[in-house]
Amino acid sequence: MPELNKDILFLIFEELHEDSKSLFSCLTVNRLWCENVIPILWRNPWNYIINYDDKISLYYIVMFYLPNDIKELLARQPPESISFDYLSFCKSIDVDILNIIISRGSSSSYNQFILQREIYGLIIRKCPELKYLNIRSIEHQVFYFPEAKSRLESLCELKCDTSIDSSYFYGLASICQNIHRIIITNEGVSVNHGIVKLIEVQKNLKYFEWEDNFGYEEYIGDPYDEIFLALTKNASSLNHLILLFQFIEGCEYQFLQETLPKLYKLKTLIITNVFIFINEYKLIYHELEVFNVDYISLSAASSIIENSRGNLREISLRYYNNYDYEVNFNEDSLVYIRKIYENCPLIEYLSLTFSSENFIEFDKLLKACQNLKSLLLLFIHNSDREETGNELLKILIRSAPTSLREIRFFNDFQFSLKNLEEFFEKWKGRPALSIQTAYLRDDYMELIDKYKSIGVVEDFKCVPMLDIYF
Repeated sequence: MPELNKDILFLIFEELHEDSKSLFSCLTVNRLWCENVIPILWRNPWNYIINYDDKISLYYIVMFYLPNDIKELLARQPPESISFDYLSFCKSIDVDILNIIISRGSSSSYNQFILQREIYGLIIRKCPELKYLNIRSIEHQVFYFPEAKSRLESLCELKCDTSIDSSYFYGLASICQNIHRIIITNEGVSVNHGIVKLIEVQKNLKYFEWEDNFGYEEYIGDPYDEIFLALTKNASSLNHLILLFQFIEGCEYQFLQETLPKLYKLKTLIITNVFIFINEYKLIYHELEVFNVDYISLSAASSIIENSRGNLREISLRYYNNYDYEVNFNEDSLVYIRKIYENCPLIEYLSLTFSSENFIEFDKLLKACQNLKSLLLLFIHNSDREETGNELLKILIRSAPTSLREIRFFNDFQFSLKNLEEFFEKWKGRPALSIQTAYLRDDYMELIDKYKSIGVVEDFKCVPMLDIYF
């Protein structure tokens, strides 16, 4: 086999940039491979799954660059030489991981503070451009370092939390105005005006993620309104919105009513723990691909699906807490299923709530949606459970696309042993099926084990209903 040249090797390794295990194994092949892999691994070396309690390689490399007087603070001395100028390849700062590494150097809080300052400054000097910055536990304002402006202008992704002083974000806002991804952890404090300003000045924000992380006793103000109003200034570029809220008693989430209709370019919409009232405003997302909302009426969901222009690939809606509030559930469910098979030819992942009155429409959906890979089914029982379960199996055998790999039965679907065996027999020749259910009879297991042994069933789990959803 002829030896691959350096350029080809680099292109191959680029394809593996998210597969750290394979990249680490490539390091040991020969010097040429190692020289090509190191720059890829060291773009964001903090991102790989490494047990920092057991492995100190990153510690030694980072500490090698420190001046001798700072090295005197270290409990573990770094080597006298290293094989590559590793930090020259680095394009990221992850304060969380760096603090773990620094803690190995000294147990003294004062020494750790000094090491943090030195190492942040070191990376700012050594890295030609920074693309990724995680400042969740930062204690130094990195934008004050002399080279900060030229290094941070290229920043693409920022992770932070709302407990950080606003002045940090004012400093970043003066430099970083082309961030593509912002990921914020909300610690329950009142609005952080620095984060508001940082969002406002962005010119090409594509991804915004917000996650609440506080107890009810820690919630002291409303951190939402101003931040989400600032988000609308990025409406022409924002494609991905992920909002992982906690329930807050008395909070009506008025900011969502003002924000969501303006974000017309969304491709991803994920919202937890908030009920969206479509009657008060209309959401139209022509480019929507991922639609994952915990609490929304079927009629509201149908409206969004109808306007999606065929781009939806995932619909994951948590109906189990609110279907009782649907005044016309059977009718709304019928319309919802119909809107999916009429408007979602590319759908791959789907959660569905329906009853036996919707079996005809469900059959049509399976025939129309030939890219389906995963189904989560919540059935509203209004007749004999085993009878309806058996009918469901017949429809799946008759109409399910060959792409289907996973079925999750959210509530207690029941099947006769005869019908379940017939289902598995007729599934032969298709890709192996993964099944999750919240209901299991003892006499199912022998049958399931039989079909696992011959490759009809890939995996079978009986788990609590909430685990099935998540």
